[in-house]
Amino acid sequence: MSSLRSCAAALVAPGKGILAADESVKTASARLAAAGAAPTGGHRRAYRELLVTTPGLAAGISGVILCEETLRSRLSTGETFPAALRDRGMLAGIKVDAGTTPLPGTAGETVTEGLDGLPARLRGYAALGARFAKWRAVLRIGPGTPSPFAIRANAQALARYAAACQAAGLVPVVEPEVLGEGCHSLGACEAVTSLVLLEVMSELDTCGVDFEAVVLKPNMALPGLDSGAGVTPDEVAEATLGALNALPAAVGGVAFLSGGQRPEQATANLAALQRPPHIWPLTFSFGRALVGPALAAWHGDAACWQAGQRALAHRVTMNVAALDGRYTPELELDLDPA
Repeated sequence: MSSLRSCAAALVAPGKGILAADESVKTASARLAAAGAAPTGGHRRAYRELLVTTPGLAAGISGVILCEETLRSRLSTGETFPAALRDRGMLAGIKVDAGTTPLPGTAGETVTEGLDGLPARLRGYAALGARFAKWRAVLRIGPGTPSPFAIRANAQALARYAAACQAAGLVPVVEPEVLGEGCHSLGACEAVTSLVLLEVMSELDTCGVDFEAVVLKPNMALPGLDSGAGVTPDEVAEATLGALNALPAAVGGVAFLSGGQRPEQATANLAALQRPPHIWPLTFSFGRALVGPALAAWHGDAACWQAGQRALAHRVTMNVAALDGRYTPELELDLDPA
């Protein structure tokens, strides 16, 4: 178990975060099409290659979460994605859940599936070079939701996944996401996130999961996207840290998801989270807030390959500055157009 704890610590090492490039085939294809690139397997592979081969990426990225298609693919050089990451000083991760499905007995709530056959799949992913894995649960704030039943069902699935990961020699990244959709207040998001995290921690403990070998990937506490409420980064940080009071001190680290925030907004909120006292490493595990600008700059055009990599490098640099206490909005102007 000491090796798992060391791996978890490496994922949340000072000045580093996790890049989430684990979109499903369907989602990745849709985003490619929206950016003006043909949604083909070749473009999906090229898009992930652009990301992982960005020069200097390991200076701010500890690991990259991949989907199964990418984990089993090869770069244009012939090397596998896990090998390419390892050779560049980063860890390979793998998304292992099978997505959400309606939860019977609820009013439109969901539970994440993928537990059937999971231990064998995890061993296979480890053999391919994965060092950590991710499972995402999805909960929504609305009238009567999330229900206690939905919270419990998703927490139990997360705990069973985490226990299976550790048994297979993989660090579990545990992602209970309270979605930003809706009209709820900042306080409501803090309260619901706290309840969800409390239930998840309880189920992890019941399943005998080693907290020190876990990286938690929660949402930041934010008002609903449809609420029209404006909040400062300091208010987001206060509410988010309030929600984290449910966590045991032993948790290996916390890597926040961006949750549909604009890239600059997510970075500013991450910077504010570093200022108050906290007992866990607090870093980022952003997806769209990192890869969105890169995909837009590249858009499937070989001539724009370096532009895409510069866009990703810039966003990583901004988030590292947030972790180090150096971030200011003025830094956003330093993207080299050359």
